Amino acid sequence: MERKYLPTLADLVDRLTIVQLKMIFIPDRREEYIAERELILHDIDLILNGLDHKLNARSIMAITMIQLTNRCIWESESKARAGGNAQDKLLKFTHSINGVRNTAKNVLSEEAGGRIDYKIDALAADLPEDFGNWRVFQDE
Repeated sequence: MERKYLPTLADLVDRLTIVQLKMIFIPDRREEYIAERELILHDIDLILNGLDHKLNARSIMAITMIQLTNRCIWESESKARAGGNAQDKLLKFTHSINGVRNTAKNVLSEEAGGRIDYKIDALAADLPEDFGNWRVFQDE
């Protein structure tokens, strides 16, 4: 039997960025994450080789946003786990950035001809200015 619901290119790229963060920040499990990374890279190569077109600059921008948002989420969740009065603000920030992450994954999926997630809950517009302007895809 064949699988019916495989991860999209965007899902694999997202997981790759998370695995790379774990390789860096959880050194006790580095070898395990390296093995996982190799499996992900293999599957990404298969998908890219099967595309009938090349990815473009918009795809690369989406990939960089996936990496950046995952790093921000990692940092925010680490602070939230440490406790303190800023947890509510961190939760809103993380949720908002996750919306940006999902938008970036949708951009990459669209460029690669993959599935789109229609519920992204992008709250980036509601972020306080001190978090920066995360509306990078609305300028198109």
